[in-house]
Amino acid sequence: MSDWRNLVLYDGECGLCDRTVQFLLRHDRRAVLAYAPLQGETARPFVGEHPKVDTMMLVEKLDDGSVRVWERSRGVFRTLAKLGGIWRVLSWLRILPVFLTDLGYRFVARHRLSWFGRVDACRVPDPTTRQRFLA
Repeated sequence: MSDWRNLVLYDGECGLCDRTVQFLLRHDRRAVLAYAPLQGETARPFVGEHPKVDTMMLVEKLDDGSVRVWERSRGVFRTLAKLGGIWRVLSWLRILPVFLTDLGYRFVARHRLSWFGRVDACRVPDPTTRQRFLA
């Protein structure tokens, strides 16, 4: 799926991130999202050699070929909006100040590994979703 329009970058070693990706796969009925670990080759142009693994990112390809990167709470809200339905309504929380929503995001990010643990190996996606994952 090299022709992605909406790419979710996530920490491939984080239990919360793994659960988040599974949640997104279940609720992305239109299959508008693609996925890649922050530690992989696909993410490198957006995060460099040393990715910030404390953040989820959404990378959108715009119609003019440029990209827009959304991080932390803004990445979460933008991703929810892509799901549509009730999730789009939840994305309206983006009207709250960034400093406030990112404060909550950073709190969860700081504790995510102790709360949700690490993932020892990447989950192998089922054949229906495999093409949506990039290295």
